[in-house]
Amino acid sequence: MLFQIKAYLKFLWHSKNEHAVHSPFVFNLITKCFYDKKVKKEYTILEEYRNALLKNKNTIEVTDFGAGSKVFKSNTRIIAQIAKTAGISKKRAELLYRIVHYFQPENVLELGTSLGLATSALALGNKNAKIITLEGCPNTANQCQLQLQKFNINNVTSVVTEFSTYFSTPNFPLLTFHFIYFDGNHSKKATLDYFELLLPTVTNDSVWIFDDIHWSAEMEEAWEIIKKHPKVSVTIDTFQWGLVFFRKEQPKEHFTIRT
Repeated sequence: MLFQIKAYLKFLWHSKNEHAVHSPFVFNLITKCFYDKKVKKEYTILEEYRNALLKNKNTIEVTDFGAGSKVFKSNTRIIAQIAKTAGISKKRAELLYRIVHYFQPENVLELGTSLGLATSALALGNKNAKIITLEGCPNTANQCQLQLQKFNINNVTSVVTEFSTYFSTPNFPLLTFHFIYFDGNHSKKATLDYFELLLPTVTNDSVWIFDDIHWSAEMEEAWEIIKKHPKVSVTIDTFQWGLVFFRKEQPKEHFTIRT
């Protein structure tokens, strides 16, 4: 926790708003998407989805393949507590919805489904998109499926698998993802491994979001390595997320933006 407090104070010191941005691409993204204050009807669905989970007092046995939890000491967890402490926040879910709605990606990949709070935002952002979400834990994936069905969200394919297993399937290299949300393993090695494995799927318009880039010193190191990669043109650090773009027409620039 102390590390994250220090990281956030450093972020605040370096962060800017749209007035310090001279890239038209990033300026438009910030003003028309990040700072869009208009209420969307999909926000109501996202809130109802969240509230249904927060009322669910059932317990499930969680299989954790990632870096572990800083909150839970046991793998037997109450669904409401998972939603409250491990799920994406209301503000972030709405921002994720806006980003997907802004870019309108056709094929979306999510690494780490959990209970589907982010999944629902991805799916509602573009209802015509094909969403593939990967989750290693069968029980949390099942809860997500029940939730998605309850709210008639039908453009999501849930795959219960370890990420490395999915990436080694024969058809994987043939896939192209226009948008990838990384939220499954908060370790430096895994983050960089997934980054390299997924690079062959990018297009010029691909959008990648890495969650919890300041979660630990390791994750900050991974983020710095990603920023320096020659295929990466633009990055945006919002503290919680790191957005990565591969647009060849853009000069290499890195932004730290308050949202």
